[in-house]
Amino acid sequence: MPDVIEEERTPPVGHVRVVYLGPTSPHWEIRSDFGDTALIDSFRDRINARLLLLPPHDPQFRRNRERVNRDAERENVLLEWDLGYDEEEDEGSSR
Repeated sequence: MPDVIEEERTPPVGHVRVVYLGPTSPHWEIRSDFGDTALIDSFRDRINARLLLLPPHDPQFRRNRERVNRDAERENVLLEWDLGYDEEEDEGSSR
């Protein structure tokens, strides 16, 4: 039986919610509930750089969203997306 090393989960260092504002630019608002201000501001700048002109229906959005998700994992930031609709329903209708 192989040795399994379990990573200890540390509590998130911050929280960010990315909210879709609608079709008129700017499309996104980045809100934070807790965390170091400098860390959150830096994370917010990176999110804005990736999403500024992209609405959620743009094909580039999916790729950039995954990049933001990976960045949040690296930074240990709890990340939420509010696109204004239930994403599970949207995925089911596109198949």
